[in-house]
Amino acid sequence: MMRYMLLFSRQGKLRLQKWFIAIGEREKKKIIRDMTQMVLARKPKTCNFLNWKDLKVVYKRYASLYFCCAMEDQDNELLALEILHRYVELLDKYFGNTMEEYMSKPAF
Repeated sequence: MMRYMLLFSRQGKLRLQKWFIAIGEREKKKIIRDMTQMVLARKPKTCNFLNWKDLKVVYKRYASLYFCCAMEDQDNELLALEILHRYVELLDKYFGNTMEEYMSKPAF
């Protein structure tokens, strides 16, 4: 089961977050900070899978955005990559090639 999904820029600015479990705000901020630092510190040619605490982290970079999700240890990493890819295709179809521009604006 996916625990959360984060989208952030190469500069580490959070663009979107979706939490599938209940976590306090303080813990969310800590997770966001840790995840962005950990993913951004990795080299481009390294594997897109990480083990972090008791979770698997799967991430993929599209243009200037990182799509990152955390899931339980027994879940399939390739399926998570496919879910991320489908989500990117959906956003691209809806927003076009200016996806980051739209995601940086607040939704009212």
